[in-house]
Formats: sequence, C-alpha cells, structure tokens
Amino acid sequence: MSNHPLNITRPILFWRRLLAVVFSSSLLIPNFGNQPAEAQVSQYCQLSPTAAQEKEKLRLSALKNNQDAERRYQKLVQKHAQELQDCRNRTWPENQAIWLRLYPCDIQPGAVDQIMDRIVNRGYNQVYLEAFADGQVLLPGAANPTAWPSVVRTPGSENTDLLAVAIKKGRERGLKVYAWMFTVNFGYTYAQRRDKESAIARNGKGQTSLYLVDNSSQVFIDPYNSQAKTDYYRMVQEVLRRRPDGLLFDYIRYPRQAGSDSIATKVTDLWLFTPATQEALFRRAQNNKGLDLIRRFLSKGYITAGDINEVDKLYPQEGEPLWQGRTPPPAPKSILTATDRQPLLQMELWQLAVAHAMQGILDFVSLASYPAQQQGIPAGVVFFPEGNQNLGQGYDSRLQPWDRFPSNLEWHPMAYATCNNGNCIAAQVQRVLSVAKPGTQVIPALAGKWGASIGPNRPSLEVQMQALRQFAPQIKGVSHFAYSWQYPEHDGDRKFCRAR
Repeated sequence: MSNHPLNITRPILFWRRLLAVVFSSSLLIPNFGNQPAEAQVSQYCQLSPTAAQEKEKLRLSALKNNQDAERRYQKLVQKHAQELQDCRNRTWPENQAIWLRLYPCDIQPGAVDQIMDRIVNRGYNQVYLEAFADGQVLLPGAANPTAWPSVVRTPGSENTDLLAVAIKKGRERGLKVYAWMFTVNFGYTYAQRRDKESAIARNGKGQTSLYLVDNSSQVFIDPYNSQAKTDYYRMVQEVLRRRPDGLLFDYIRYPRQAGSDSIATKVTDLWLFTPATQEALFRRAQNNKGLDLIRRFLSKGYITAGDINEVDKLYPQEGEPLWQGRTPPPAPKSILTATDRQPLLQMELWQLAVAHAMQGILDFVSLASYPAQQQGIPAGVVFFPEGNQNLGQGYDSRLQPWDRFPSNLEWHPMAYATCNNGNCIAAQVQRVLSVAKPGTQVIPALAGKWGASIGPNRPSLEVQMQALRQFAPQIKGVSHFAYSWQYPEHDGDRKFCRAR
C-alpha cells in the first residue's frame, strides 16, 4: 500500500478552473444474504474449513507422487471452481479480487497451487498479481528484455516463468488473473543505471524522489521522457505475451511529499525540472511573448511587472502572451498596465505548470494501456480518491488527475480511509462515483482482514463491504488489499525462505 491520502474535503473550485486547460495527448502510438446452493459455501462465497482442509491434504499427498491423490485433488479443484462461480453469480459483488505478491520461493513445487487454493477458499474469483514493482519484473531471467531485473534470480531458475505459471494455476481454479504494475514509479534499480539519469523526475530544488520518499525503493520518472516511455512500453508488451486477463496500473502520479510539502504551492514543488518535461512545456507556448514568460516563470517561480514590460518591448508586433489553454481577457491592452496584468498572468502560468505536470501523467496512462486495448484485454487505473485535491491555490503533491482518466479503463479507487466504521470509506467511493461518467466500471479497493479489525480505525472486511453494499448494482466488483494481510505468516514464510 502506498502512502495514505490527505483528509481534504474542501470544494474543488480552483481545480475546476484548471480543467479548462486541456492539452492534446502526446502518445507514441445480488445480496449478502442469498442462500448458496452448496452448504459448504458461506454467504461470502467462502469454503468451509473442512472443505479447505480436505483439498490441502490431497495437494500435499499429490506432491509426494500419490497418483490417486493427484486425480482427486484436481477433481476437487474443478468442483470448487464451479461452486465459486455459481456463488459469485448470485452474490454481491459479482467480482471479488485480492492483491497478491509472489516471491522467488514460490517457484517451489506446489507453492502457487497452495496460494491459489487459499484465494478460492476465501471466495475470491479474481487475483491482482504484482508483475512489476519496486524495480523488479515478474519475467523469467532467460526471457527478460526489459530495463529491470527479474524477481526470480535463483541460479538454475532462469527459465521459470512465475507470471505464466500463476496465470495458468489461477485459471484452472476459475480465477481471472490481472497483472498489477507500478507505473510512473520505476524503482531504485532504474535509477542506478547511468544511461537512465535524464529520465528520473526532478523538482525545482534539484531533488529526485529518492530524497523525499520514506521507502527508498521508489524512483519516479519524467513521464515526458521518451526513453522512459519506450522502456515501459516494452515491459508492458512482455507482460501481455503471458495473456493475463487484465492489466492494472498503479502509482500513476508523482511522489507524495511529507508535512507542509504534501501540498504543492510553488513551481519548485513540481516535477518539471528535467529536459523532456521542460521542452514539452515550452512547446505549449503559442507566441514568443508566451514562451519568454514561461521561461522566466520556470526559472524564478514568479514574474514581475518588469518582466512583462521587457517582453512587450522584445516582441512589439505581438499582442497578448499566448500558450495552450490561455484565453486573454477582452480588455484592450492599452488600458491595462503591466502591473495590472501581472497577477492574472502569474496565476495563469501557475495553472499552466500544474496542468502540464498532470498532462504528462495522463499521456503516460494512455501509452501504458494502449497495447492491452489493442488486444481487447481490460486495463484499469489505481488511484487515491484524494490524489487530485486542491487546497487554496495549492495541490496535493501527488498531482493525480484521476477524474480525467479515460472512462474506458476500469477505475480502482483505493478507499483506505480510516474510521471505526465504514462511513468514511463509503464517502470516498461516493465521491468517485459522482465524478465517473456513466458506464465507467468503478471497482473500489479496500484494506483489511476478514473477521477482525486492524487497530481502532480499520474495521473488518465484513463491515467495510456492508458499507459499500449501498452502491450495488452500480458497483459490481470490489478488491481487497492484500493476500499478505489475510495470511501474514504464510507471506512471511514465503518472503524470507531460501529458494532451492
């Protein structure tokens, strides 16, 4: 889970105005209470402990080359798959997903089977499998042409394709397996490469995200950088060769900064100080006056009446300074002095800078999702419901313009708000639903455990699910973060074992 969102509830008036700055993309190209038919399936489509234990015993026996146990195990796997499908068809939500990370140890015989069995046992019919995160990609070492190292680097396992195995094992159990990928966060390994230095995002203080994010594995890139776009596009194509049932793009934003820096209020707070981003910004100028003022604003963080006078003298043949999205005021220029014009021009330059940063994110999403859409594979975007908020004339430093994400992508809002009931979570989801265009699939992500709260302000999944039930049938899917929260001991064993 990435950092928690801000609790900002003020109206988004300033934000609405900003949305008037529209740029062209720069692409490279049923009820809880229903009674199930099977007595051993609960109201949450979960298998009874007895049924789960029977299946696990057969799996362990099959691992010891017991052919009879293997046949009975596979038969039971198919039976449970059918029971799960029947239950989900008549139980809200129709799709219930869980977020899953695999480790190098999961290449051991039977390991992925055990994980997928447990997922089915808990009533899930979809898995969001981490395919790219923390600067590592879930591709076999011998078939990894990407810019990142493979998750599995155990000697002798170069040909083990854990992503393909997990998709196959999931499907055998009736599970749809999505590939979940970090997006603008390329990971520490990418930053270590000298040939990638210009692709790393920088703010006006000369900092990269390595200096600002607690988790030092997070390295955010310049979404306008052609090398970064090419590297990511190639990786998406490789993941799609395994034919997952969908793609999920996470970290579609800039880094969240701490304390007062969590609100971007000045140009130096923005991630605009890399060559590709600046060149793209300068191209938004529509005359010489506009270009000159953009350069001055970027270099100082403000413009003065003196700057405006100088620019007027340099380009006397031009009227008002112009850039994409700017509509100058109708008053004749001769009436307004440079001092009169300065406040509006400075505010509009600030809006331009913020909108330009956000447009980079939107363009990157379009690029990333394009290969999946070409193949008819669903793609979704993961975001914080508060990631697009403004406070005064400042913005949440993540600059996550999710309300402008394409409506043909699935929307996966991380409804991670904390309160001792589900009301705050329902409020987050309600906000997303109120913005989404008709027909947009909204699939909230919840964080928690079945049957137990986590601390005083994160109630059980049952409580959270009940809070979202009011949004049916508009919401047909919900996901739960994460397998590691459901089975912390199993996750720890798998994470820290020695692959052999």
